Amino acid sequence: MHKAGFVNIVGNPNVGKSTLMNQLVGERISIATFKAQTTRHRIMGIVNTPDMQIVFSDTPGVLKPNYKLQESMLAFSESALHDADVLLYVTDVVENPEKNMDFLQKVQKMKIPVILLINKIDSLPLSPSKGKGNAKAKSSPLRLEGPGEALAQIVEKWHSLLPNAEILPISALNKFGIDMLLKRIQELLPESPAFFDKDQLTDKPARFFVSEIIREKILLYYDKEIPYAVEVSVESFKESQQRIDIHAVIYVERESQKGIVIGHQGVALKKIGIESRRALEKFFGKKINLETYVKVDKDWRSSQRELDNFGYNPE
Repeated sequence: MHKAGFVNIVGNPNVGKSTLMNQLVGERISIATFKAQTTRHRIMGIVNTPDMQIVFSDTPGVLKPNYKLQESMLAFSESALHDADVLLYVTDVVENPEKNMDFLQKVQKMKIPVILLINKIDSLPLSPSKGKGNAKAKSSPLRLEGPGEALAQIVEKWHSLLPNAEILPISALNKFGIDMLLKRIQELLPESPAFFDKDQLTDKPARFFVSEIIREKILLYYDKEIPYAVEVSVESFKESQQRIDIHAVIYVERESQKGIVIGHQGVALKKIGIESRRALEKFFGKKINLETYVKVDKDWRSSQRELDNFGYNPE
């Protein structure tokens, strides 16, 4: 008996979906930073054993779109509701459960198994307990509620919103609950032959991970709007036995942004190049020769033609 299926990860921005994806797959597939809207595409990571294949899918955080790029990101997230065998809905201990109710209502109607993951439980603080409202309670010593009590309240709220979902507290960063989650996923997978070759790790080509790694360094290095106005395109990828030669273009929307990305005397761009090259050498296990250029592509985030060129097409 062989099991195989699609396990799709959805949820609002910055709840830890990409960190969870990387822990489940055991490889660094998705960008994971402290900034929201880091993931822009739907990215598959494949776990294989002799009698099983789990095709995980990381998706952009659910948001109300303000421009065409965000419309494409939302479409990637919504597409994950239609081809899943198991859905992982990720939240955390501080998120308002009623955020983005339109999307949550679609999850409520799903007939497949849904596992609600309450992430970051290791960050639950101790909080003062509330008195009973009498004089004796007001004068009694302050008592602290433990994380278990706070978690129970979160679970109760989510159970009222997704009554058919299984609820599992986890800490993706610290791998707490990950083994239990994997075991439950294996139980829920349908019997099926493998969908991909057993030695395949992802559905994305090498060029995709080059652009994602460079974009990750930009996300970490620059503040405010710059990272969100940036797209990276790999113009050339030539691999030999010893090394990989890569030419990549960093696109921005304004001349002023171009100047910021390059920096005074090119210092900022050089730093991005060095850090990207180190990460790429670790990712590919080869020496990397990386050349980066910065170009202006005005309002690319609002141009459907440009978005199609950059691969933002959910179909």
